[in-house]
Amino acid sequence: MSTPILPELRNRLPHLSKAAARVARLIIARPGDAARMSIGDIAQTAEVSEPTVIRLCRTLGYAGWPAFKVQLAASQIHGVPYVHSALTPGDGIPALTGKVFDNAVSALLRIRDGLDPGQVESAIKRLATARRIEFYGIGNSGIVATDAQHKFFRFDLAVVAYADSHTQSMAASLLGPRDALVAISHSGRSRELLDAVTLAHDNGCPIIAITASGSPLADLATILLRADTQEDTELYSPMISRLAHLTIIDVLALGVALHRGDQASQVLAKTKQSLKNKRQS
Repeated sequence: MSTPILPELRNRLPHLSKAAARVARLIIARPGDAARMSIGDIAQTAEVSEPTVIRLCRTLGYAGWPAFKVQLAASQIHGVPYVHSALTPGDGIPALTGKVFDNAVSALLRIRDGLDPGQVESAIKRLATARRIEFYGIGNSGIVATDAQHKFFRFDLAVVAYADSHTQSMAASLLGPRDALVAISHSGRSRELLDAVTLAHDNGCPIIAITASGSPLADLATILLRADTQEDTELYSPMISRLAHLTIIDVLALGVALHRGDQASQVLAKTKQSLKNKRQS
């Protein structure tokens, strides 16, 4: 569909039902916010039903809210859709390099300032004393979970990472109050991840969530480590969110090492020694 979304909505306003018009006015007034909302958020904010939102999208020629939302997000940016929001087709290598690094650095500083030191401390203490630690993530977040496992097992802790939703559900059903589950998600809205986290939560297992504030996953968290990246991963491949999550994992890993003191140092020394013969002199 080539017609610009916002002008088209304005043109159709007089012909929409009262409920559909409320949705349209919300999108026109807050296009940036609307592009980041779920269909449930849109319906709740506009005080209409979800089918009303779907009918409006179909009136405009889209299959539903997800397809409409992607195009709405694309209409709000000046970059290259599906590539990077800050890039333009004419950028040379120096501009490309500068924009990617500057975007990452500024986002990491913003997330650092948004972290609650008390929540970080609670997470470190919980991880340092847990009987078993499990890291869950779906898709790109599953890669971060694997990285976390690689960092934490070197402290001689019982730790595992799962990226498969079926395995997550089975494993979560066995977790309890003495364990710790670290759930990683940019959106905090993955149904498969939420299903597994809910199982662990209902068993009394502490949930450490690395996710966006205000998300369903954040609501389930015992300890919330906010990672509000303002990155639309429905339109772009995850970049900033992945870096943010990896950095928060580094903070937790180093915090656990400090908490365990000499014990962590002795264990890490053994792992380093075991690798010496693997390297060519």
